[in-house]
Amino acid sequence: MPQMNMIQALNSAMDIMLGRDPSVVIIGQDVGYFGGVFRATDGLQRKHGEHRVLDAPIAEGGIVGAAIGMAVNGLRPVAEVQFADYIYPATDQIVSELARLRYRSAGEFYAPVTVRTPCGGGIRGGQTHSQSPEGIFTHVSGLKVAMPSNPYDAKGLLIAAIEADDPVIFFEPKRLYNGPFDGDPDKPATPWSAHPKGEVPAGHYTVPLGRAEVTRLGTQVTIVTYGTLVHVAEAAAAKAGIDAEIVDVRTMAPLDVETIAASVCKTGRCVIAHEATRFSGFGAELAATIQEECFWHLEAPIERVAGWDTPYPHAFEWEYFPGQARIMRALEAVLEV
Repeated sequence: MPQMNMIQALNSAMDIMLGRDPSVVIIGQDVGYFGGVFRATDGLQRKHGEHRVLDAPIAEGGIVGAAIGMAVNGLRPVAEVQFADYIYPATDQIVSELARLRYRSAGEFYAPVTVRTPCGGGIRGGQTHSQSPEGIFTHVSGLKVAMPSNPYDAKGLLIAAIEADDPVIFFEPKRLYNGPFDGDPDKPATPWSAHPKGEVPAGHYTVPLGRAEVTRLGTQVTIVTYGTLVHVAEAAAAKAGIDAEIVDVRTMAPLDVETIAASVCKTGRCVIAHEATRFSGFGAELAATIQEECFWHLEAPIERVAGWDTPYPHAFEWEYFPGQARIMRALEAVLEV
């Protein structure tokens, strides 16, 4: 199989879907002629035409609103919001229109819209280019929310999202775009260098939405995480010499409770890790769900490792991140009980 980094895998997914399905269109700021700020749509307009890959003004509400109109009229749009931090102007369209369309029309209309957006920090992007707002959208009924941690999943999940008949908010951790984890996962990414990171089939395939994956088998403790933190957790467990099982959530909504619960019931201990702020972050929902499903199997309180409850601190970016040291302390805490 070809070696691809995440950007290449995402590009391949969109290329395949544009070729397979004439109803698929891509819309967003700089996605056409320029090929996207991270090059995820590079070459797609040249290959498939300006009527399939459309450049849009700097107006996120307009981008998502236009995508909704396209979907109602039979198209299957992929809307790019250039950074997750920019998604807030489109929140009313996403929450009040996109997520509710099937329900408010009693099934007469549906909205097969995929909203792609790069999330998270690690590239010195500062306060307005580094946020992780996935927890906000998991609260909204009618939306699916996904975040891949590797190129194989990125391509398979994106194809599944485009083929889904309901809207998907597809978060892409930009620290993983070009494989920054050839070395230390606690070091800054180099997002514009090209380091292939995994085998990815060249053709069409899907990774089902709503299914987590156990990426590391273990017996002592379960780490439940997703996105960038899957790699940080793997490095932390290896460095600490702890036999940790790691569950990559992959899809936050719908959540694969069965896989998560099976792992925690097996190990009896759980650490949850994500990059977003701790208070009301998605880890809180994970903790509540695990407590409900696994209470009689837990040997220690659930530990959460997350970002600080502050606006994104540009000057202290790497202190803000849940790095290996913080995850190792959480693992040691649950194992001491």
